[in-house]
Amino acid sequence: MSDLSPPCGPRWLTIIGIGEDGPEGLGEVARRLIVTAPAIFGGARHLALAASLISGEKLSWQSPFERSVDAILQRRGTPVVVLASGDPFLYGVGATLSRHVTAEEMRTIPAPSAFSLAASRLGWPLQDLATISLHGRPIDLIRPHLHPGRRIIALTSDQTGPGDLATLLAATGFGQSQLTVLEALGGPRERQRSTVAAQFDLADVDPLNVCALEIAAGEGARILPFAAGFEDALFEHDGQITKREIRAVTLSALAPRHGELLWDIGAGSGSIGIEWMLADPSLKAIAVEQSPARAARVARNASAFGVPHLAVVEGTAPGALTGLPEPDVIFLGGGGSEPGVIDAATAALKPGGRLVANAVTLEMEAVLLSEHAKRGGSLTRIEISRAEPIGGMSGWRPAMPVTQWRWTKG
Repeated sequence: MSDLSPPCGPRWLTIIGIGEDGPEGLGEVARRLIVTAPAIFGGARHLALAASLISGEKLSWQSPFERSVDAILQRRGTPVVVLASGDPFLYGVGATLSRHVTAEEMRTIPAPSAFSLAASRLGWPLQDLATISLHGRPIDLIRPHLHPGRRIIALTSDQTGPGDLATLLAATGFGQSQLTVLEALGGPRERQRSTVAAQFDLADVDPLNVCALEIAAGEGARILPFAAGFEDALFEHDGQITKREIRAVTLSALAPRHGELLWDIGAGSGSIGIEWMLADPSLKAIAVEQSPARAARVARNASAFGVPHLAVVEGTAPGALTGLPEPDVIFLGGGGSEPGVIDAATAALKPGGRLVANAVTLEMEAVLLSEHAKRGGSLTRIEISRAEPIGGMSGWRPAMPVTQWRWTKG
């Protein structure tokens, strides 16, 4: 597909948000632009809603969607109208088209989003809510938002979405949460129904719906904290895991920043990459793991923590690193003592990129001491002791110390 290019004329592309009330909900300018447009793109539902206004060519979205984007770009410089749901720049087609069309070439006339309509029906201040789109996206994305007392508005894909959400809530200890399904908002078919998630039995749900959740946690609910260093028991693992206290220190050393990509080499359970991604929605991670069983476990953990888009590469470093997207940050938790791994990692980093490596074994510690002497950076010794029973009393039992090397590429 074409990339962004300088404007070739006036604002030839107009994106219009349309609601379930159709033309009645549009302003005069939007209606006039639809009437006079020689070409109208949109989903079948959008085109049907605006049918009484359309005199030009009607073009439904194609599959894959990129074909429609190409068709729009081929008309660059001639008037084109795109119909979208609600606010086109909130999980909408506007976000996609803006990657190919400059702001100077387009105008947008938004309508209220499904989130705005739902919040207005419920009397919920939008700024106090979590809003998330699960339309065409994994339902597991909602998991990090499940905290007692939290209000969430979730856009679903179809009529099965509310039931799927209720099932997930019940399975993770949030079955007593209140779930309100708001259907066909803004139109003549609008309907609102509420139930407790664990007792979900709503039938004949409209495919066009959003779900409003008021989260209540039962005993044993799977609540993911906001701070780094989750309890080890939250992860599925076989003992190959960066322990909680060391993980918290390691995440601090990795110092996530907006939009960065992490390579987690020797991922084990995937705990570092998972907590990295949970720090901010813009963060990405690739987990590299040589064991097929552990690689599969990383993927299961990623879904269970609400970051199913964590990429898992099964293979042995350094060979498995070939062809991966250039990282901003690298964590070496396992396999770093193997020949060529650190050289490959440091070579792959972007200028200014950061590398953090943890050593438990003497062999890996020797590697880090050598790298520190050669490249600089900083070394930290991390020692943790936990109180454990000793006979009828308690005493401190030290965990294996960890040597951590931090290095920034010049």
